[in-house]
Amino acid sequence: MSKQIVVSGIRSTGYLHLGNYFGAMRNYVKMQDDYNCFFFVADYHSLTTHPDPKDLKANVFRVVAENIAGGLDPEKVALYAQSDIPEIPELYLLLNMLAYKGELEKVPTFKDKVRLNPDNVNAGLLTYPVLMTADILIHKALLVPVGKDQEQHVEMARNFAQRFNHRYGELFPEPHPFNFGDNLIKVPSLDGNGKMSKSENLNATIFLSDDDDTIRKKIMKAKTDSGPTEANSEMPEYIQNVFLLLKLVSSTETVAAFTDAYNGCTIRYGDMKKQLAEDMIRFIAPIREKALGLQQDEAAIRKILKEGAEKARESASRTISEARKAIGINYY
Repeated sequence: MSKQIVVSGIRSTGYLHLGNYFGAMRNYVKMQDDYNCFFFVADYHSLTTHPDPKDLKANVFRVVAENIAGGLDPEKVALYAQSDIPEIPELYLLLNMLAYKGELEKVPTFKDKVRLNPDNVNAGLLTYPVLMTADILIHKALLVPVGKDQEQHVEMARNFAQRFNHRYGELFPEPHPFNFGDNLIKVPSLDGNGKMSKSENLNATIFLSDDDDTIRKKIMKAKTDSGPTEANSEMPEYIQNVFLLLKLVSSTETVAAFTDAYNGCTIRYGDMKKQLAEDMIRFIAPIREKALGLQQDEAAIRKILKEGAEKARESASRTISEARKAIGINYY
């Protein structure tokens, strides 16, 4: 029985952080044995924000290194750069003929980006969901691991697949979001406002590349209060956030001890944050060190990307040939 196909991408802008690890990378590692996985670095997508050309290669290599350091095995998956698969932009072009300006302008993420950067409303930004659809359909993926904020893009991918099939004949399966249900974790920001982010309040985000002292400083500044005054009182959300971080990297005994201290009104947040910092360092340091080692071996990363692209192109070339034939673009 053939394995179901999974596709997911990681933007090559910014540094990967704890939220990326628990929200995506850890799930990629779980999937690599049971599914036919295509994981790519979304360097074309990153161009919508005009990154400095001098940074692009290093960003791509770092994302690859950090994902491998987090447990992804390039022998088990196709790990590649989006721009190494020329069939993706060709399918993107074909799908753009089935996408309409009005529907693309209504996409919430597009409206958010227009609001935040009104001077950078480029065509790539508008057609972002179409390129994402091409990333998915080029391998005829059934499952797309995404968070809640990306589910609409998968819905649009399903719509574009339906349109293509209706106009040109059945070719593409309809993809669905796959988020591991209860295992999907949103890692909270250390300042108590939302989740960790690549671009907002960097001092409240733990990056996989942070050194030990930086991790200690960030965690010691995490938002807390003077402590509960009544036994078994409800935790404010920002205190729940600190406990969630503790649950991610500390032992069950440690979590239980501080939970009992909170419920008994004897908790000392300074002690809790010191423990959290050391446990976080124990968790982050091996990933950071392995990623740094890989980044210093450019030949190894180039080999991984080349082999990943070869795997991906085998699937992509077959799909684009079928799409061209379905449309009628096959003259010889």
